Amino acid sequence: MAGDPPTEDVPKTSGADADGPGTESRKRSDDGDTKRQSTDELRAEVEARYDFEDFEAEAMAEMSVEEWEAVFDPESWLTGAALLDRVERELRASVRDREVFAVVERVGDDEADRVVAYSDEGYVVVRPDGTVQGTGTVLRDVEPMVALCSMEAYEVPDVADDAGLPHPDAVRAGSGDFGNRMLQVVAGATALAGAAFVAVWLGSVVGAVDVGFAGAIVLTLGLLFVGVGALLFMTVANARLSDRMRAEQYRERLRAVRAGSDERPAFLPEEAFEAGGRRLEEAMAQVHQAARTEAAAGKEAAGEVGGDTAR
Repeated sequence: MAGDPPTEDVPKTSGADADGPGTESRKRSDDGDTKRQSTDELRAEVEARYDFEDFEAEAMAEMSVEEWEAVFDPESWLTGAALLDRVERELRASVRDREVFAVVERVGDDEADRVVAYSDEGYVVVRPDGTVQGTGTVLRDVEPMVALCSMEAYEVPDVADDAGLPHPDAVRAGSGDFGNRMLQVVAGATALAGAAFVAVWLGSVVGAVDVGFAGAIVLTLGLLFVGVGALLFMTVANARLSDRMRAEQYRERLRAVRAGSDERPAFLPEEAFEAGGRRLEEAMAQVHQAARTEAAAGKEAAGEVGGDTAR
């Protein structure tokens, strides 16, 4: 489970193995009471050190087994459909807020029930017991979500059932258009001020305006303001171009995973998605392995071409 201690594969531990109040701990001797007290102290230290409202995989990897068992009570972990419901909502909220890039689906029934998320950089399958299978950035993003969602005290955001990635055509370039417009206004005002200074200097040259010995200063200020205005205009133009490029790259990623469409990418196993469960897990693992093999072959071919060119 993503909520497992860093060195364990199975999230489930018996109540007798976990420190904390309970029938077993009440029967312990004074040594047991001392150990429980030390566990409480450790729990307080861990809760002060980590922000569990923004708990990520890096923090999870830093925690020792003792710290993990002190903070998380295995008997209180949610599993089954309730866990999958919470993971799906949390994941859809993260995708909606553009914290995670993935298509989220709920597939299968009963024992085959799974939450699956996939992107152009990996996939993850979440099982009812909280264990996960996957690879890439999606797996890294989802693991801490499963840990948090398994805790009943954690509040999962409310989202629409179809919340997720937008349709490629709905992505607009220029999300920072207001900032660009304000910068454009500043650039125009600065350039006009510079032009006015230059005009005053020219007037002093032909004798229409008397600036005394300040002519050189007026000219310097005029050229400086004009230069700053031109630099600001170039900054705005570069920002708009960058916005267009990022928007187009984002659209291409959305098209690759068929976001906003009822169809899945051609490389995904349709029948396995309909079946869910173990069949889906095996099929997704095969898809990932085939992609890795193809990528490795492409790198090898590129290396051979580079070697022939060097010769």
